[in-house]
Amino acid sequence: MMGRVVGLLLLLCLQAPVWAHKASDSYLVVDAKGSAVTAQWDIALRDIDFALGLDSDGNGEITWGELRTRQADVAAWALPRLAIARGGPCPLQLNQLQVDEHTDGAYAALRLVGTCPANAGDLTLSYRLLFDLDSLHRGLLRITVDGTGHTTVLSPTSGALRFAAGEVSRLKQFQQYLVEGIWHIWIGFDHILFLLSLLLPAVLVYAGPHASPLRGETRGHWRGAERFGQVWREVLWVVTAFTVAHSITLSLAALGLISLPSRLVESAIALSVVLAAANNVWPVVAHRRWVVAFCFGLIHGFGFASVLAELGLPTDALALSLLGFNLGVEVGQMAIVAAFLPVAFALRHTWFYRKGVFVWGSLLTMLVAGLWLVERVLDIKLITGVGF
Repeated sequence: MMGRVVGLLLLLCLQAPVWAHKASDSYLVVDAKGSAVTAQWDIALRDIDFALGLDSDGNGEITWGELRTRQADVAAWALPRLAIARGGPCPLQLNQLQVDEHTDGAYAALRLVGTCPANAGDLTLSYRLLFDLDSLHRGLLRITVDGTGHTTVLSPTSGALRFAAGEVSRLKQFQQYLVEGIWHIWIGFDHILFLLSLLLPAVLVYAGPHASPLRGETRGHWRGAERFGQVWREVLWVVTAFTVAHSITLSLAALGLISLPSRLVESAIALSVVLAAANNVWPVVAHRRWVVAFCFGLIHGFGFASVLAELGLPTDALALSLLGFNLGVEVGQMAIVAAFLPVAFALRHTWFYRKGVFVWGSLLTMLVAGLWLVERVLDIKLITGVGF
């Protein structure tokens, strides 16, 4: 059993640098006015390199020259994977290729133009970028049809989406941001690891220091909790504190009242995961972990705000959309809790959980988050890089 656990940990360690960034996204902004369509489509250079192989000299970095020389190839690869129609197909052409920066690195910014057969009526959009290579990829869409704005996340199951001019109902906007909040907690590996680091000890009780006869030292130890009600109260405190904290800073940042550099925020999030996991192995705050969840949750709120900055909030339903996103994050968190907690409670008395999952899982989390921290503080890639 121990050999299997070690083998699994080694495999996860080899995968750790891949987790150092958020899941693959592209950002698509479309504006349709009558029959004219303009769009900007930001696609991560690492994704284009994965699909087409942009790094011609093999030095691990993608330069502007390497991207520019492959402009025709990029267009030929991307454009067939985006279809817009209004009264019939609206053929899109690449008008300009630039480079844009997002919170997770450099993106190719494809500026597109097209003309539709009709200048009124519903507009349909189909998106298929990277789904054949990465089922977790998502497109973040902001589209305006004759002045009416819509926001949604494009996934492999989205199909052809229909957008109409005219006012969007408040309920529809709320639902859109609710779904986006759920999705972005599920693809935020650093947020998930932080939450799991706080949940791991929830089914255990820190018994306090005791004398170790073998080492002649005084040390604390963990034992399994006796009642599920005791565990649930602990989890409720932790999750509520995390939710309240990130809701405060998410709202302040999304409303433009506070702004912090993304590199500082992402580094602080990685550090929070390191410290939360370290606290499991070397307890400093063994009780009232909700305090830890609240303090670090304030930092994580700024991370969620970066997602909203990319999506944009509708000015006519600002508070409702912000509420929907916050509730979506909460629903996503509770889904993780619901999947994790019953299994952890059932295994809490076993060596596998107390040593293999709790101790070794916390150590692995520290390693993964430590890699994130190094990458984000030093602004480096540990495997391949994108440089301009």
